[in-house]
Amino acid sequence: MRLLLFAACVALYCAGADAWFGRVGSAVRSGFDSAREAVGSAVDRTREAAQGAGDMYRAYSDMREAQWRNSDKYFHARGNYDAANRGPGGRWAAEVISDAREGYQGALSGHGEEDTRADQEANRWGRNGGDPNRYRPRGLPNRYR
Repeated sequence: MRLLLFAACVALYCAGADAWFGRVGSAVRSGFDSAREAVGSAVDRTREAAQGAGDMYRAYSDMREAQWRNSDKYFHARGNYDAANRGPGGRWAAEVISDAREGYQGALSGHGEEDTRADQEANRWGRNGGDPNRYRPRGLPNRYR
């Protein structure tokens, strides 16, 4: 009889411990899952930002290569549009690069404030998903799409 009572106590004790450790294990597992998601998200944003910076550079290079009259706003909108379509990281990169460029252009390069304002409008238009072709000049070769 004592052996049976002892076995029942051990079984109840183990069941309680298993339930407690099961909850702790679940919490630890959940914490690791959350950390993995956070790291994955940071990696995604970093990749998007790098790709968005590449999109901005490609638009700038195309603008320099094209040397097409009145195409500046189109390339601003296109670079921002392409970068923002990468995701939140690309959108962030487009905003930082555009603001830095316009800050330089407005303060040091001698371009007028009105031109800077118009460039920023094209930047925002593209970044917010507007069609860059709104600013595309007539006759610009199709290779610059």
